[in-house]
Amino acid sequence: MIDDTLFEAEEKMDKAVTVAQEDFSNIRTGRVTPSVFSKITAEYYGTQTPLNQLASFHVPEPRMITIQPFDKGSTAGIEKAIRNSDLGVNPTSDGVLIRVVFPELTEERRREYVKTARSKAEDSRISIRNIRRHAKDALDKMVKNAEAGEDEVRRAEAELQKLTDSYIAKVDELLKHKESELLEI
Repeated sequence: MIDDTLFEAEEKMDKAVTVAQEDFSNIRTGRVTPSVFSKITAEYYGTQTPLNQLASFHVPEPRMITIQPFDKGSTAGIEKAIRNSDLGVNPTSDGVLIRVVFPELTEERRREYVKTARSKAEDSRISIRNIRRHAKDALDKMVKNAEAGEDEVRRAEAELQKLTDSYIAKVDELLKHKESELLEI
């Protein structure tokens, strides 16, 4: 029962790190990646569909992405979705390809992105600590209900703390990497 609680906590902490990684990949750096479009959906035959299911992405230059829709009929919908997104870019189309040129990041904008990254990292740390708290509560209930001995639970809590520290360290490492990526010119 103790092992199940620890295993479940570890799985949830791993998911929290994965979410942080995805959040960081959506923060734009000087080099543009197709992942900046991952949360954008376009209307396609009356259904909101993710862009990665409607088109292929190519990065010919560090600040430009070309998007080639699989169905030419979806070109206008993809353009509209990109234009209405929070990316702040204006796509151009020649009927076959959609070109999206991203502006050069200013120092001020880079600093804003660093703040955003730090905020997302803190959200992940909070999530990991909440997982630890829920697991600790479950362990305490086991002692209270006489399902496990106090010594076993104390050892499990020490293991839980080690897990928490290691996953928080992973988030910190991801943040450090993202910050250096954002601040390089």
